[in-house]
Formats: sequence, structure tokens, C-alpha cells
Amino acid sequence: MAGPERVRLACGCSASFRAGVEGSPVTIVIEVKAAACLIEMHVAGLPVHDHREALRPSTRYAPTVHPDYEES
Repeated sequence: MAGPERVRLACGCSASFRAGVEGSPVTIVIEVKAAACLIEMHVAGLPVHDHREALRPSTRYAPTVHPDYEES
């Protein structure tokens, strides 16, 4: 991997980059959570996941559209 190894985020947390897994080439890990950080997803020592797989089309059936339905 080329580029920085550690960065400081705008919220004050410190993050590092590691080799990723299939579907995500890089994993970003929160090394140190800042005392003033309000982002609940930032937990020290845990990765911030890349949710690209969540962008796949849904496997559920979409609700049927009723052409005669109107909002009041």
C-alpha cells in the first residue's frame, strides 16, 4: 500500500490503514478515539468497515405500486 499509514480525522480521532479483505482493498482502523468525538461508530481498536456490499440490489421483492392510490 502506498500513501499515509496514520491520519488524524476532523473529529480528532486517529486512524490507521491496514490491508483489507475481499471486496474492500483497505481497512481503516480507529487507533485512538478523541474525547470530543461524537461519532458513535468510532470505537478505538475497531475497524470502520467499507459497506460496499450493502449497495448491492436488494434480494427482497419490492412493494407493488398501486396506480389508483393518491395521497390526501
